[in-house]
Amino acid sequence: MKYKVGYTQGTYDLFHIGHLNLLKHAKEKCEFLIVGVNSDKLVKEYKNKIPIIKENERAEIVSAIKYVDKVFITETLDKEEIYIKEPFDALFIGDDWKGNNRWLKTEKEMEKYDVKVIYLPHTDGISTTMIDEKIRENEKKE
Repeated sequence: MKYKVGYTQGTYDLFHIGHLNLLKHAKEKCEFLIVGVNSDKLVKEYKNKIPIIKENERAEIVSAIKYVDKVFITETLDKEEIYIKEPFDALFIGDDWKGNNRWLKTEKEMEKYDVKVIYLPHTDGISTTMIDEKIRENEKKE
């Protein structure tokens, strides 16, 4: 089944193949893909770290991806709040979040809008945290 409008959200710092795979798989399942890029302030609040690449640049990078139809910077993780401003009928997230309490709650919240939460395959062996750690390790060696 192909959904009309899909939504996914992330920080997309140090953009890598895992990010690209998620966007590609999301677009395969919907006609129009909206992507929320987490603001620097939001990332600081929930991850307690500052992104390496600033929010406007991350949003520009994501908007250049051919699978993405619309991008905006978001100040919230609340999918219901986002839905009210930017309606969608499918919400995409990596399957590494499946069963997580926050996402079980999100599934229930989105049911009342008839929005389906779709878990997409996570790309193993890559993450922004891993890239950041490798960079720091290399800096120590120099």
